[in-house]
Amino acid sequence: MKSMRGTAPDTSLRTTLRRLGPFVRPILPRLLVGFLCALSAGLVALAIPQVLSWLVNTVIARDGASTQVWMAAGILTALGFLEALLFFLRRQFVLAPAARLETQMRIRFYTHLQHLPMAFHERWGSGQLLSRSMSDLSLLRRWLAFGAMMLVVDTVTVVVGIGLMVYHSPWLALLYLIGAIPISFRAFKFRNNFRAVSRLSQDQAGDLATAVEESVHGIRVIKAFGRGPHVYEGFKNQAEALRTTELSKARTLSGFLTTVVAVPETFLGMGLVLGLALCANGSLTVGSLVAYFATAAVLARPVEGMGMLLGMTLTTKTALDRHFEVMDAKNHLTSPQNPGTPPGPAGTVELRHVRFTYPDETGNARPVLADINLSLRPGETMALVGMTGCGKSTLLNLIPRLHDVNGGSVLVDGLDVREWDLEALRTAMAVAFEDTTLFSTSVRDNVLLGADEELDQGRRDALLESALDVAQAQFAHELPDGVDTLIGEEGLSLSGGQRQRLALARAIAAQPRILIMDDPLSALDVRTEEAVTAKLRTVLEGTTTLVVAHRPSTVMLADRVALMRDGRIESVGRHSDLLATSEHYRYVIASLEDEDAEMDAEIRP
Repeated sequence: MKSMRGTAPDTSLRTTLRRLGPFVRPILPRLLVGFLCALSAGLVALAIPQVLSWLVNTVIARDGASTQVWMAAGILTALGFLEALLFFLRRQFVLAPAARLETQMRIRFYTHLQHLPMAFHERWGSGQLLSRSMSDLSLLRRWLAFGAMMLVVDTVTVVVGIGLMVYHSPWLALLYLIGAIPISFRAFKFRNNFRAVSRLSQDQAGDLATAVEESVHGIRVIKAFGRGPHVYEGFKNQAEALRTTELSKARTLSGFLTTVVAVPETFLGMGLVLGLALCANGSLTVGSLVAYFATAAVLARPVEGMGMLLGMTLTTKTALDRHFEVMDAKNHLTSPQNPGTPPGPAGTVELRHVRFTYPDETGNARPVLADINLSLRPGETMALVGMTGCGKSTLLNLIPRLHDVNGGSVLVDGLDVREWDLEALRTAMAVAFEDTTLFSTSVRDNVLLGADEELDQGRRDALLESALDVAQAQFAHELPDGVDTLIGEEGLSLSGGQRQRLALARAIAAQPRILIMDDPLSALDVRTEEAVTAKLRTVLEGTTTLVVAHRPSTVMLADRVALMRDGRIESVGRHSDLLATSEHYRYVIASLEDEDAEMDAEIRP
């Protein structure tokens, strides 16, 4: 079963943000200009209380002229417009580069996923990967365009504002600073608690996305077995767990915000009493007292906002940790630095003393293949038969190097697959898996997925028609838009037999030298299978084919048959020879005939 979550090591905020450096560096100039605009807006806001102080002390207190009042009003209006303009410019400078960085990191993430080995995808839930590529990177964009910048700007604004408070009244400024002590202690506890609950929330959201995806993909099975209420209960429990975590997250943040808001307001009340006393004894002017409280009013927004911004920063930190957790996954299935040249002959496949194990969640090895020796001649069709669980599908995955062997070697065209360029190796072959996968695009695009992209449109159309004809998939022309019909996610709008025929047509259209098929005709009725088999005999001429057979009729298609038993090749020969010499082979064929009869009964209308 897939692991639903990763296990990223706990890193400091500085370490995580340092890893973001290479991505931010190209857009740093625009971010800096945006930062300067935001900082200037904060400083302009702090200039307004100073104008008020001058207005009270000079103009009002001394019976100033009306022109001075209008001048003060004009200055305040100009400062307000300037502050608004600077905020507008900040958004203009930072939004586009932040969105571009998000897109680049998302593309890089997707590319990395494409290159990671199958072993990685077998462990990870798709919802976890989806949440890391979408919501986590969206959090980063919002933080980069707003959170990070405003956190620094607000900090500078508070520092400058306190400096202005000291200028007007050191005693009142000291009182204001005393109020920062309980906030500092509360912030330390908040940081640790909020970071933990934020990571849990994001992981649970990924689990929930996986549950939704699996339910949608398996809706037929859920409905057929009447398990809707059971699946609903499981989903409800996961949703409730996420709700509980989100409420805990909100309570943690609201508790900190309560401290951030209540403590300064309390000390401001105390400051009012102290300020009036200072004014009464002549130690403080009324204008300075007005400037102090106006400055405190300006600082109220950044002080209160710093709690939200700190929470946003910690959430983004966990999002980045989750993102880099996937990006740090190593791909051991890579092309060699200097790929070899296959010595030939073309179309040969050979497995020499191949051993393979699947690691389980505890790290222990689970042996699947043990000392496999098998050789396919160019243009030969070989059927691979054996009882369920003997390792047939695993063996097929080793040839296109979806997994690497643990021992021995797999040779294609006389060259070890580990010495091939991966793209060249997989281009030389086509695969039709038992578990049919179609994409949410047209029939045409699905079938021509592996076809040569350099072919002109006329030849691609001819190749499409030929592949559909061989696979008995002419039904595609009867769809609403013919071969340009969008078939829906994973082809759920089609029957199992239709999906399987399109997957077979896709493998044929690739025109490979080597064709690997894992029970490609299991969902077809007898008549359709006979028609497909007859045409495959002609199409496969000259193509080396290895096919896992779960039907006697598929075995008949082969030149030779390889019998697998307990992770080993027990014998290889013609069908008639193995029937005469191998008791286990006769038992396997008899089992296939029983399965075939049961399947035909299910398929037959």
